[in-house]
Amino acid sequence: MTETKPDGVYAETADRLARDRDLSDEEFVFLLQCGDPALDGYLAAKAREARERVYGKDVYLRGLIEFTNYCKNDCYYCGIRRSNKNARRYRLGKEDILSCCAEGYGLGFRTFVLQGGEDPYFTDDRIVSIVEGIKKQHPGCAVTLSVGEREKESFQRFYDAGADRYLLRHETASKDHYGSLHPGEMSFER
Repeated sequence: MTETKPDGVYAETADRLARDRDLSDEEFVFLLQCGDPALDGYLAAKAREARERVYGKDVYLRGLIEFTNYCKNDCYYCGIRRSNKNARRYRLGKEDILSCCAEGYGLGFRTFVLQGGEDPYFTDDRIVSIVEGIKKQHPGCAVTLSVGEREKESFQRFYDAGADRYLLRHETASKDHYGSLHPGEMSFER
């Protein structure tokens, strides 16, 4: 699908963005505030071209399994923080998680992302057992974990059990901003 190229400085700025992959803050604002449907379509086409150049036309589906919403932390911005008394708490057991993976596998998912709060119930041993169970049932599938801050030894155990990736959230690189998002018991340095 070919988009109509907008006229003048908008097209020049969009082309420079596509070529250089950067603009000044003022130029970004200039494009964002334009309001021209032709520019919007042109920018979308340029973004599509860049995506296809890097990733091709393949689509990768990941089965996200939110397996616990208990969390030991009290991050101010988070809906599952421990002090949120309105959260309806749940934990999926190993068999429930394996059942989710079996269902997802049947639907075509080949990557499973296990995501949850920093729930002390899910010890390294429990996580290892779950990862091993998934890999035993679906040996060709990838497993990604996102269960918060752990020790280096934990990451190694998860990897040895078959975990392929680990997602670790990073809210900010500013110590002051971190302090405004987290209670004093949490550590920017960690």
